[in-house]
Amino acid sequence: MNIAEIRKQFPILHQEVNGHPLVYLDSAATSQKPRSVIEAVKRYYELDNSNVHRGVHTLGSRATEAYEGARERVARFLNAPAAEQIIFTRGTTTALNLVASSYASSVLMEGDEIVLTPMEHHSNLIPWQQAAKRSGAVLKYIPLQPDGTISLADVEKTVTNRTKIVSVMYVSNVLGVINPIKEITEIAHRNGAVMVVDGAQSTPHMRIDVQALDCDFYALSGHKMCGPTGIGALYGRKSLLEAMEPNEFGGEMIDFVDLYESTWKDIPWRFEAGTPIIAGAVGLAAAMDFLEEIGLENIDRHEKELAAYAYSKLSDIEGITIYGPREGRVGLITFNLDDVHPHDVATVLDSEGIAVRAGHHCCQPLMRWLDVTATARASFYLYNTEQDVDRLAASLLRTKEFFGHAIG
Repeated sequence: MNIAEIRKQFPILHQEVNGHPLVYLDSAATSQKPRSVIEAVKRYYELDNSNVHRGVHTLGSRATEAYEGARERVARFLNAPAAEQIIFTRGTTTALNLVASSYASSVLMEGDEIVLTPMEHHSNLIPWQQAAKRSGAVLKYIPLQPDGTISLADVEKTVTNRTKIVSVMYVSNVLGVINPIKEITEIAHRNGAVMVVDGAQSTPHMRIDVQALDCDFYALSGHKMCGPTGIGALYGRKSLLEAMEPNEFGGEMIDFVDLYESTWKDIPWRFEAGTPIIAGAVGLAAAMDFLEEIGLENIDRHEKELAAYAYSKLSDIEGITIYGPREGRVGLITFNLDDVHPHDVATVLDSEGIAVRAGHHCCQPLMRWLDVTATARASFYLYNTEQDVDRLAASLLRTKEFFGHAIG
């Protein structure tokens, strides 16, 4: 990977923030967009903008072709068996809510079990809380090891023949942990449960093959993988999608409407009520083209090398606590400085042009497990360099010195 050439394709990176060259270390929240994605969205609005599946005119045909072509692109990116198994959503949150409402409502009964982990993002926790309340199902959690990983032995103990749904994030947005999804899926299926994967933090960084994972549902967000905001997708096993009822109703998802009864289109369109996010889908397809041109394997390797470098560099700072395992992590480092609130850390870093995240990262149960109220997080992507890490480390040393003097 030629990082210098890659960086040239991201216009936003070439600016100063607060008088310093921007170092963007918040890609786990949202990634930056390459020029090819920006141009794809611009081109759609300038040349092809129209509604899909409705008009017989040329613009309508071109828009429909672009939209359905994007669905086929997502299917290829995930190695899904067919494009009809891809539902466009606003993002991972909407996709997981769809499964937790439409699928769960048809299978969960009182006393059934839903298995999660304490590291889940709120988007993969609250929908299941609500599903459990509606059905009388029981929430169970796979315990975490001291370093934040999960053991397959604990998965075996937690998942039982009463378990109907197992839903786990592939990659933790706080700990950087890569969970053994394929092995968890095997345990879930052995017990007759369906496997749901939150792929928000994995899809941008590694090659995803839903057939090899054998999962039943897989959710992703475009904005974390160089695509536009407000677009994502849900992959589902065909037999499960066909048995699901839609959870939104209106135009576009119907087959026949009478005054008192209506019928629905086939999958995936029955789950895409109203005018869809057409430009977003076009941009997502362009983002997938961009990532595959660079190579997901190359991105994965680069980020892991950067994470290892950052873990080593930041570990040398006295009074820093880094959360999650040293080995086997993706490109993010979550940390705290002694006696300095993470919001203060982020504010000082921002004054030097360095963007990091601070807060509970939509993982309040995990924060309580870590025995903290908040953390700071630096997350890396394909456009970051060791020089970015060096600037982060140097700024953290100045932050520590400043607050040390202030406290003293």
